[in-house]
Amino acid sequence: MLGIPTATLRTWQDRYGVVVPERSPGGHRLYSRPQVEQLRFLRDQSAAGRSSADAHRLLRERLAAGEALRIPKTENTSRLLILLAEQDRYAADFAEYFLRTEGYDVALVTDADDAIAAMRHNAPDLAVIDLLLSGGRGLALCAQLRKTSAVPILAISTLALRDEALDAGASAFLRKPVDSLQLVAAIQDLVGRSALLRPEAGE
Repeated sequence: MLGIPTATLRTWQDRYGVVVPERSPGGHRLYSRPQVEQLRFLRDQSAAGRSSADAHRLLRERLAAGEALRIPKTENTSRLLILLAEQDRYAADFAEYFLRTEGYDVALVTDADDAIAAMRHNAPDLAVIDLLLSGGRGLALCAQLRKTSAVPILAISTLALRDEALDAGASAFLRKPVDSLQLVAAIQDLVGRSALLRPEAGE
């Protein structure tokens, strides 16, 4: 998440105890939005040459004083667009937020028909499809999207449907609940780790 290795996140949590996420029933770390901004602050401080101890001490001081962390805004560039078709609204909002913090634009839908329309009108660079979308239409949706587009499709489901998803045209499959780090890593593998921005016309 935010380009911070999982081992580093774990070390920071254990050693400094400043940013401590909640745990999902499956044991995954669930960072709140303020905590994501705190991690971004720590990352930027480290990139500026501060030690981890100094960065965490500065974060503690800022939080105690109620000061803003002054997170720089992302420039309005033509970023890669992810179509996120997720039937669980809470999971959808959570995944959308983390994808945006990683530098992607997100088109969020909660219905199979809306997903088809989004593919036509938005031309996303990758689609994340919940196989239980619209009463279990996810497999058919994967097959339909594959017939009309070559974009990578990441299928997700609470059910063990990996083989069925791949047969339907999905490029990869993840079993839910999906950790945010796992989701971002899978997307980076599918679109390329350095491909956060769409190439300019003519490139």
